[in-house]
Amino acid sequence: MHVERLLGRALNSFDLPDALVERLGSALAHDSSLHSSHHSAALHRTTHRHVYLLADGSSLTLWELVHNTGRDGREQHELYAEEADARLAASRVPLGHPDPEDDLVVDLEADLELLGALLARPGPPAPPVYVPDDSADHARRVLRRAENEDRPGEAVAARLRGAFAHHIKQVFGRQYGLAGRDAGFTLYEHGFLLLDGTEMSVWEVEHTATPDGRHMCEVYEDEHTARRAMELRARGQVR
Repeated sequence: MHVERLLGRALNSFDLPDALVERLGSALAHDSSLHSSHHSAALHRTTHRHVYLLADGSSLTLWELVHNTGRDGREQHELYAEEADARLAASRVPLGHPDPEDDLVVDLEADLELLGALLARPGPPAPPVYVPDDSADHARRVLRRAENEDRPGEAVAARLRGAFAHHIKQVFGRQYGLAGRDAGFTLYEHGFLLLDGTEMSVWEVEHTATPDGRHMCEVYEDEHTARRAMELRARGQVR
């Protein structure tokens, strides 16, 4: 059974609430998808989204973090009930730096990827798929974890209280080398479908470009402002 395999391989399955595990026992069907990935020469980190349809008609989502930082490069699996917890755990996975002897391989892979992108004929962007999954509460949690002073105010929070479906899309992700450590920048679009039929988005920047390398979240009302904030932090911190 998919649920049993998922729980059995997770190192931290004992941290999941008992009530959640009990609900998973009534799962009738599931859908799994790759949510994000990051690869270096020898290390990789991926996050997977598992959605379960339960016998009472409700749905339940689990977030699985997979990385090969175990002994001898063995894969490690971790499970989280909240996406924010999975992203925080992912940001703490050390990806390291490639061996200088691997530079040629890394550059070749990058060149092939760039060539493929240039030759590919871009198709029309796919419309967002909104999922009704406690969307108003999701919006509240996104705004609550924002630490920037110019984060969205009460007017945006009031509109998002009318959200009944949402989607999450990673639109940017990059690691930068700082003095003696790495700093990562990731930009997410949180799109919401409101009760009045309109759509709106907020833009979340996650990064570790802080003086002590601490993980930090910032939220902005538009993509331009979010990208500008990342640019300013990178200019001030990246060598």
